[in-house]
Amino acid sequence: MPTYTDSVLYQAKRQELVNQLRKAGITNEKVLAAINAVPRHYFLDSAFEHFAYENRAFNIASGQTISQPYTVAHQSALLNIAKFDKVLEIGTGSGYQACILAELGAFVHTIERQKVLFEQTSKFAFIKQKYPTIKLYYGDGYLGLPKLAPFDKVIVTAGAPFIPPALVEQLKPGGIMVIPVGEDDKQQMLKIVKNADGTYEHTITGSFTFVPMLEGTGKQQ
Repeated sequence: MPTYTDSVLYQAKRQELVNQLRKAGITNEKVLAAINAVPRHYFLDSAFEHFAYENRAFNIASGQTISQPYTVAHQSALLNIAKFDKVLEIGTGSGYQACILAELGAFVHTIERQKVLFEQTSKFAFIKQKYPTIKLYYGDGYLGLPKLAPFDKVIVTAGAPFIPPALVEQLKPGGIMVIPVGEDDKQQMLKIVKNADGTYEHTITGSFTFVPMLEGTGKQQ
């Protein structure tokens, strides 16, 4: 497990990562500040923490990954988070993306289908102490959280073969959903804006690679 010590070295590495992301086209300074504020090495096994600030994904439990920082920054910027936004996240994973959103001022309701990951992240003291505005749920991301709807924003952190209707339904009119869609190895990142009549418009913002978004819940391992 990580040491949960944020050294001067890691702080310098985070600043270097932020500079790289800015050069790569991330212009939202609030998102860059959030990336700079959240210690990514806390979310990785100690064997990999020295590589935490490289711009690449890493494997975590249950065959899942922690997305590369550019992807996290890109999705976060597309959401255009405002303080106190109520956000639904599909795919908690390590909890890193949720912490970035909470750092931006959002109240995050995040669903994880893998039991091992859900239990591991639920016990993560850093998240519980630093970001009490993050609430974790074990369940099927395709179903969302209808009892807590509507949401200002929805973010999906796995490659979906289609846009789940339940997630669109749970989005407020005028709200934004960011979701990678596609059945191949690469997905198109969509920014969806819901209209007042329940329809929506979408914009393609690039190609990305995610683990697949699966229905149901994963078995205990």
